[in-house]
Amino acid sequence: MADLGNPLVSIGIPTYNRANSYLKQALRSAVKQTYKNIEIIVSDNCSSDDTESVVRDFNDPRIRYYKQSKNIGAVPNCNFCLDQSQGKYFLALYDDDLVDDDFISTCMEAVQPPGEPGVIFTGAREIDSEGNVLSSSHNTVSGYSTADFIVGWFDRRVPLYLCSTLFSTERLKQLGGFHSKTNMYEDVVAFVQLAARYGRVDVFDVKASFRRHDSNMGKTVSYYAWSEDALYLLDIMCEAAPEQAAVIRQKGSFYFCLRMYSHVARIKSPLKRFSAYLTVYRTFDRCYSPLKFLYTKKAGRIMNFVKRKIANL
Repeated sequence: MADLGNPLVSIGIPTYNRANSYLKQALRSAVKQTYKNIEIIVSDNCSSDDTESVVRDFNDPRIRYYKQSKNIGAVPNCNFCLDQSQGKYFLALYDDDLVDDDFISTCMEAVQPPGEPGVIFTGAREIDSEGNVLSSSHNTVSGYSTADFIVGWFDRRVPLYLCSTLFSTERLKQLGGFHSKTNMYEDVVAFVQLAARYGRVDVFDVKASFRRHDSNMGKTVSYYAWSEDALYLLDIMCEAAPEQAAVIRQKGSFYFCLRMYSHVARIKSPLKRFSAYLTVYRTFDRCYSPLKFLYTKKAGRIMNFVKRKIANL
């Protein structure tokens, strides 16, 4: 019989060729949870390294290891972990991210019985490839409506990362797992839909670490795929809070336009880069001129240069 006061929590770790880098750290952060009623599902996406040996070396009966016969893609691999999960709540912990030892216990203590929220969010930090903290953000939107929660993400008042979120397993499965138009914002689509439909619990404290490094999946994806998914996500957000749809679309268009400009800035060809800036400008209702973006970016670089020079005087 399930323990209603101490429900099973599933940790899904989709992984690919990280045996010699981050996987051990991610697994260690999972097995060290102070909340003991957990299961850990590791789905190896047909790695060519020693992933299986790394997992087996932990010798923890709570770990179940699966190896895909071929590479099925990052998002399907994460959904495979979800499909195998038996817990009441599910954490998608990618193999380069970390959770604090008390992440799950803190989340479970925040749930007021008999409630069963769609999602539980904590604050999060960003770390670099060496584990150094780049930034840290508390979750400051407790008590906010769905619309204000969404706008809070645009305003960077709530950090939304998979590693800092517990999902209702059953409800996430009913949603069809993680999916979106191009699977760039598939996590945020799930955040918004489950929070709007079933409610959320917000934990102020920072309890998880999202790692930024050169191999992050999004850095190799075209701005067009990001733009397509941003438009899809905007529609989902407006449906989730129809009373504030106009505000969400206005603020969201501005937010995503700037994000897409940052992707475009990586294009090496000046002609292709200029064309891409114009495409993004038109895609997001001409809400922010690329010329203003470039001017502000250049001005920021100049100011940083001046500050460094003054500091060295």
